[in-house]
Amino acid sequence: MVFRNGGSARVNDVDVVRRNPRQRQRDIATTIRESGRVSVEQLAQAFGVSAETIRRDLAALDRAGLVEKTHGGATPPRVTLEGSLAKRIALNPEAKRSIAARLATVIQPGDTLFMDTGSTTLACAEALAEVPGLTVITNSVDIARRLGERAHVHLIGGRFVAGNGQTVGAAAVREVARFRARRAVLTVTALDAVHGAMDADAAECEVARAMLDAARECIVLADSSKFGLEATHVVCPLSQIAVLISEAPPPPELSDALAAAGTRLA
Repeated sequence: MVFRNGGSARVNDVDVVRRNPRQRQRDIATTIRESGRVSVEQLAQAFGVSAETIRRDLAALDRAGLVEKTHGGATPPRVTLEGSLAKRIALNPEAKRSIAARLATVIQPGDTLFMDTGSTTLACAEALAEVPGLTVITNSVDIARRLGERAHVHLIGGRFVAGNGQTVGAAAVREVARFRARRAVLTVTALDAVHGAMDADAAECEVARAMLDAARECIVLADSSKFGLEATHVVCPLSQIAVLISEAPPPPELSDALAAAGTRLA
């Protein structure tokens, strides 16, 4: 289905997305991001479900910060916000498993890594536990717990944020600067061709920047729902990202910008 502004719903198999709410919601978010404002009726027709089902999908996507609900439809978010870590863990689990498997092929035995707090880095911890000899420096209590028996782990101190199980603040930034690592493995809220990698939280962004400054190269983990979005705080331009790992190829504009910046796709 082609919408009035030239966008189209990416529905390869309507029966599949009708039965799979998570896949349908990912496709709805992509459609809205590419098409601009889309009505409930257009989405219901494109995805072969009822208008009430679409309204529930849009409500879930709005809570996750992936779309902005409007009267009778939705638009791309002006600025992407993030829900709690617990809510984010439940989003796009298949994509995160794919990213984790790809990251485990990039990281080499004996590597030293910074890892920031995020649902995607947390999903990657189990896969990285199978890579021998890692040293991991993290501000995430959950990552430290998952890797603690299989890797050498340094847990960064600082102000503890219980909801996300992380440390942040000036003390955390200073402590990060005392380490050096081969790679910084970072998650982001948004990634676009103009601004690069962005985060919705200022304190988390400061820790990510400190890790980036103390590492030889940066690996960004971003599932495809983050492509083309904007968030409030810029972590780094594309030129500072050595490797981008996602479960799907970036759209053409972002792909071209990544290639021009010298970022590898894994």
